[in-house]
Amino acid sequence: MNTLLITIAPSILILLYFFLSDKFKEPKGTVFLVFFLGILICLPAGILNSFIYENFNNNTETVERLLGSFLGPAWTEELLKLFILYAIVLKRKEFNEPMDGIVYGVAVSLGFATYENYDYVYRLALEWKEYDITPQDVAIWRSYSAVPMHGLNGCLMGFYLGKYVFTGDKKFLNYSFFVPFFMHGIYNYYIQFGVFIVIVQLIFALRLHKELKKLQLLKKKEPETKKI
Repeated sequence: MNTLLITIAPSILILLYFFLSDKFKEPKGTVFLVFFLGILICLPAGILNSFIYENFNNNTETVERLLGSFLGPAWTEELLKLFILYAIVLKRKEFNEPMDGIVYGVAVSLGFATYENYDYVYRLALEWKEYDITPQDVAIWRSYSAVPMHGLNGCLMGFYLGKYVFTGDKKFLNYSFFVPFFMHGIYNYYIQFGVFIVIVQLIFALRLHKELKKLQLLKKKEPETKKI
């Protein structure tokens, strides 16, 4: 039970922070839907990552690290998250102000992170028994590394997507993919510095989040802003 709690609690706590700090809170049902869609994209992400690794790996250290970072998970997973936000979430009437991008970006990313974490803790960790690494060890380590990495990437993606939606400037659409892509890639490539990279993400993400919170404080009610 403790291991399961450590596995899922970080995602819930991060999502609650962004959800509760939103002055004009999003419908719980919609947030849950987006979280669930994040879980669903784990399947195509796993298929794509496996295909890339099995077909382009030449067994050299550099190529393996690239396939496990920039050439694999960094683009497949962030692109699938962005697809959910762009193709589904933006069409919903609830998305009516920039902060919504952050809330839904975090939700889809943490949906993905929650299932991925479960997979690592309850399936892949069994392969590391010979190194005396327990599932609980994996859950604890990922609670302050991979899980917040995904959640904070969702914040960055959502911030720039919101900027794109309400300004029409396409550079922000590019940022919404390439900023999380770079952060995810650098995290996976230099996994030994993972906690440091997460700290950099945290500072960056909270700064952008604070910018939108200030804008919300100036508003008396949630606007029905016209999207692009």
